[in-house]
Amino acid sequence: MNVRSHGGAPRGELNLQSGLPAHGTPIVADSAVQDVRTAGRERLVVVEDDPVTRTMLVGYFSDHNFDVVGAGSCAECRQALRVRTDLVFLDVQLPDGDGFELAKEIQAISNAGIIFVTRRDTDVDRILGLEIAGDHYVTKPINLRDLLARARSVLRRRSIDRKAARNHNSIAFGDWIIDLTRRELLGSDGKPVALTRAEFDLLAALVGADGRPLSRDYLIEVVSNRQADVDIRTVDALVARLRRKLVGSGTPVIATVTGVGYKLALSERL
Repeated sequence: MNVRSHGGAPRGELNLQSGLPAHGTPIVADSAVQDVRTAGRERLVVVEDDPVTRTMLVGYFSDHNFDVVGAGSCAECRQALRVRTDLVFLDVQLPDGDGFELAKEIQAISNAGIIFVTRRDTDVDRILGLEIAGDHYVTKPINLRDLLARARSVLRRRSIDRKAARNHNSIAFGDWIIDLTRRELLGSDGKPVALTRAEFDLLAALVGADGRPLSRDYLIEVVSNRQADVDIRTVDALVARLRRKLVGSGTPVIATVTGVGYKLALSERL
C-alpha cells in the first residue's frame, strides 16, 4: 500500500484543469517520503476514494503551500497518520469503512483538525459529523476557495490553542491533558484522572519525551524518589496501571519498545 506526500510532486504529474494526473492514475510516491515532513508546510491528509476529487484537492492545496498526502481508504489514512498531521479532509463514504467511525479513531491518536468533505448533505449527517469530531462539514460539489479559507481558519485556531496550552505548562495528547504545574491529568470530559505520584511522574516523563523511547533504567530513576524500593518490575507495574487508567479511546497510550523500555504511543502531542 503506497501513500505518500504530494507536496513535492512535479508539476507535470498533475493536470489541474481536468483534475486528473497526466497518466490517468493517482500520484503515488514511496512511503519513505512520509517520514520527512516538508519544512515550513502544514501537513494535510486528503481521505477521498474518488481519484478525480482526491487529485484535485491534492493539487490545489499543494499549490497553496500545504504538504499533502492522498489516501483512498481508511487503511491508507491510518498509514498516513503515522506521521504528524495538522489537518484531515475526510469523506464519509469510504470503501473499507465509515468516515464517522474513522474520525473517532483520528481524534484518539492525533490532534489534527478534521473537515468532513462529502456528498452526504442531510442535517442528521452534518450534525453527527460536527458532534463527533469535525471542525467543519463541507458538502460536494466543493468550492475550493471556501475550503481553503476553512482549512486556514481551523489551523489558526489550533495554533492558538497549542500556544495557550504551552503557556499554562499543559500538554495535550490523545484524549488527555497533563498539567505539569498542578500535577493533574484531565480526561476528554475535563474530569481529573486519579494517579499516584509515581504514576504521574512516569507518565510526565513519557509525554515529555515526545514519542522517543525511554529505557526502564531511566524510568527507575524518574520514580525512585517516590518509592523506596524501585526496580524494573516496579516500572512495569506502574505502566500496567497507567494503561488500565488511560483506556478512554481504546487506543494504547503507552507502547513497549522491545529491548529498551516504553514510549508514548500516540502519534502526536500539542
